[in-house]
Order: sequence, then structure tokens, then C-alpha cells
Amino acid sequence: MKIEYNNLYTHFVFTTLHRLPLIAEEHRQRIEKYITGIANNNGCRMYAIYANPEHVHFLVSRSPDMDEESLADIIASASYRFINDNKLCFGAFQWQTACSAFSVSKGDVDRVCKYILNQREHHHKQTFAEEYEAFLKFYQQTLKKEQ
Repeated sequence: MKIEYNNLYTHFVFTTLHRLPLIAEEHRQRIEKYITGIANNNGCRMYAIYANPEHVHFLVSRSPDMDEESLADIIASASYRFINDNKLCFGAFQWQTACSAFSVSKGDVDRVCKYILNQREHHHKQTFAEEYEAFLKFYQQTLKKEQ
């Protein structure tokens, strides 16, 4: 059945291999624009993106034709090639083999966008490891409450 309206918001977190700080500030915006283009060219809309040195957060609304894993695979492989082909990091760039995808309600889109766009300040207060652990705790608690 054709879907006329969808409300499929996903907050992705991609991490560099071994959480190495491979994304330099001087290339951050170029990488963000490229990932945005990949999402847009695959029927998705990018709401917010921020590339930290060792991880990238982005929030998209997905087409109902695109599941999270397929979109993650497309973005990971295309951005991996782009970063390496353009020598945007020292040495060979790689993503970890898995990423995280968190569903976001329409009512939380603005809050998540602000969170993503505030990454630079956020990581002055909290490391990526602390941030990720908090995400997992939050979503585990949410799952337990729903069960």
C-alpha cells in the first residue's frame, strides 16, 4: 500500500573506527554537506547534522521506502569513499561496522536538532563515551516502561 504521509524521524550516530578523532574541524562542514546530500538524494530530509572528531550525529526524516539500516549503509559507504578520495583525514578513514539509530517523535524534533547543533559546547562538558552511555540508559528505560 502506498504511504501518503509519514512521520519517520531517526537520530543516527556514526562513530569512527576505534573512536579515533579522524574528522578535522577544517573538513567538518564539507563532510556534513556531503552526508546531507546523500540523505536528500535518497528521499530523506536532513534536519540537523554535526560532525565531531570521532562521531557524527544527524537527524533525518526518512522516506517510507528507506529503512534505517539501508540508509545507514548508503551514507556510510558513500561518505567513507568521499572522505578517503578527497583525503579529508590523515591516513585511511573508516566508520565502525555498526551505528546507532534512535526514533524521534515529531514533538521532539526541535529539541533533538538543538542538541545536535550544540555538539561543540556539549562535548566541553561530557565525553562521547559518557554521552553514548546516557543515550543507551535513556532508551533502555523507555523500552522498559513500554513493556
